[in-house]
Amino acid sequence: MKNTNYPLGDFLIRIKNASMAGRKEVEVNPTKQIVEAAKALERAGFLDKVENKKGILNASISFRKKAPIMLGLKLVTKPGLRIYMGIDDIQKVKGPSMFLIHTPNGILTTREAIQKRQGGEVIAKVW
Repeated sequence: MKNTNYPLGDFLIRIKNASMAGRKEVEVNPTKQIVEAAKALERAGFLDKVENKKGILNASISFRKKAPIMLGLKLVTKPGLRIYMGIDDIQKVKGPSMFLIHTPNGILTTREAIQKRQGGEVIAKVW
């Protein structure tokens, strides 16, 4: 696997591209943030199964009626520009999309961050 500047962003874009292409699985080298993001996507229902075998993270994408559940993903934070939101700003966002938020408690979805009253760095918007 190739080294990148922003491995978490690379992983999320790989998940998006694989779901748009109709692929079932994505394999990446795991880091702590990638594993946390994958588990957050699994809790949100965008990924079916996340397994870490022999130093390779294998993520299975969720499908419903032969169509992927994840319709899109946009990276909000980039290496040169970090975007942070407080809990009040997170609660104001409406719509079918959700955020992946890096908090002191790990990477959480919008719903989990609201329940725990945690703000943080907004990594990506998923719909």
